[in-house]
Amino acid sequence: MTAQALFSYILYCIAMSGTPGPNNVMVLASGANFGFRRSQPHIWGINIGFSLMMFIMALGLGTLFLAAPRLQLALKLVGITYMLWLAFKIATTSSMGDAGVEGKPLTFLQAAAFQWVNVKAWMMILGAISIYSPVGYGPIETALYLSLVMLVAGSPPTHVWAAFGVAIRRFLHNPKALKAFNIAMALLLVLSLIPMLR
Repeated sequence: MTAQALFSYILYCIAMSGTPGPNNVMVLASGANFGFRRSQPHIWGINIGFSLMMFIMALGLGTLFLAAPRLQLALKLVGITYMLWLAFKIATTSSMGDAGVEGKPLTFLQAAAFQWVNVKAWMMILGAISIYSPVGYGPIETALYLSLVMLVAGSPPTHVWAAFGVAIRRFLHNPKALKAFNIAMALLLVLSLIPMLR
């Protein structure tokens, strides 16, 4: 692989990981509600879970998925249901979750599992595999390359979204402001479902 190809893929990882989507909406809400430290399992669940999914898909599962319309439909229905449940959980969070206070951020495993029902994650992975797979490498080398670069380049933008959530915490100490913010985040999460309905 050339340095130019690697640079292009790094830019793809940063751009796709940094643009709004279900993961970033949830991390923003988590940073605002629970703080940066308590959001770390959620953040690393996203990044490591996504990279593991990339590795598995690059080994050949992506081809199977594209060839199975019923599997795609089932995954879409599970994804929509789960995201609506998460939107409900965000909308009904009523207090900032400092230690010992009501509410919990997503765990590492919950965030990692969520990647499998996140339509943006599927689009990112299938796009990366089809465009950025290096020529002349076997499936294991390709899967390692794609997943490791995604992990390294895609993690910082997720942290930035959480940090932005932390930065707006000071404006959310009023329960009404927090409630309005959480409802807005829940609505954004629901709006992110629109591409799945096509």
